[in-house]
Amino acid sequence: MPTTPTTSPPALRPYLTPRHELLWDEADAFAKEHIAPRTARMEAAPGRVERKVADLMAARGWFAVTVPSTFGGLGAGHVAKTILVHRIACVSAAAAAILQATLIPVGALLHFATYEQKGGWLPRVADGSMLLSIAVTEPRAGGHIGGIETTAERAGNQWVITGSKIHIGNSHLAGAHLVVARTDQAGMSTSHALTAFMVEADRPGLSVSDHRPGLGLHGFSAGRLDLDHVRVPEDNVIGEIGQGLSVAQSSSILYGRPNLAAVSLGIHEAVVATTTARLKTRPRYRGTLSELPVLRDRIGDMEARLRAGRILAYQSVHLLDQGLPCDADLINAKYLGHQWAVQSTQDAMELHGAHALDRDYVLQRLWRDIQHTYPPAGTGEVQRIRLADAAFDEGHIQWSERLAAEAAWARPDPTAA
Repeated sequence: MPTTPTTSPPALRPYLTPRHELLWDEADAFAKEHIAPRTARMEAAPGRVERKVADLMAARGWFAVTVPSTFGGLGAGHVAKTILVHRIACVSAAAAAILQATLIPVGALLHFATYEQKGGWLPRVADGSMLLSIAVTEPRAGGHIGGIETTAERAGNQWVITGSKIHIGNSHLAGAHLVVARTDQAGMSTSHALTAFMVEADRPGLSVSDHRPGLGLHGFSAGRLDLDHVRVPEDNVIGEIGQGLSVAQSSSILYGRPNLAAVSLGIHEAVVATTTARLKTRPRYRGTLSELPVLRDRIGDMEARLRAGRILAYQSVHLLDQGLPCDADLINAKYLGHQWAVQSTQDAMELHGAHALDRDYVLQRLWRDIQHTYPPAGTGEVQRIRLADAAFDEGHIQWSERLAAEAAWARPDPTAA
């Protein structure tokens, strides 16, 4: 696959510090050396979970990119997180998905765990000894949080959790899962009926179904968890009893949406690079396909969408790092970032003609992978509803503003070299 630029585009320089630029180069070098040689194998064996890539990223502390140094993390903020996910996704969206899926429950711990809980969980993420997953989606309710059927009942100083979760990112890699369960059975409103729990993967009664590869993201696991009267101690409750909805929603907005925007951006960038490289080398008449005005017109559209998606993705997380209210910006980055990448990928498929249908050609992988950035953290319909709320100035919680104090811990130091 054609390589993407190893220096950040000039339009992003207002959002990137010199340290961000170094991280950008580091991520590109890592992806070229360690991920690119594995992509063919990941596609050839879609039933295999790519554990080695996870280990290599963990060794660099990237799963703790937003974790303060107090707990062993990099303390680098959300722009840095986006750089890592974006640049890795340019080479392998599956590898980027492994990274971003653990970052979501890490965000939940940063925002809702006690200091002692953070000290117990986050250093293990930082040193690479434990990956995490967030388990919210269910077989019957899907992503509808209000329909969660998994229950947690108090038994002395323990909680007993029973239910099933599906489409759980890193299901086969995680050493612990952040499970959202229903703790009120008396008809209380959803806003106070759910609670979040950390559940270690080796707890009796917790089982993970065999990995079944999806349409794309081969090498990444998004499987099913079954919890049959799994017991966890009181200390494993994250946040307060009845605060599970807030844990899930805030994590989805502050981490899930921008993470998926970064994955879409990486795929989008690879699509444009692959297509322009093909057109520049494909002969037609006395020149190449890249010289035909009708094709240049379509490439211009693809490039316009890519540049707009790049700015949306980075501006939104820049605002988040500054502690400014930006929930709608994060939502919009995910929504339009996916939509634009899908449009460009379809254009690329058509511009390649029958060559796009070759099973081993990279474009087919990119087409399959981009489908996976639509459902998580809310479908397009959900994003449009939230954006309509913003347009009508209706009073939903601004998680980026409410949690600004925690986000500020990882805010990049503007004076740092």
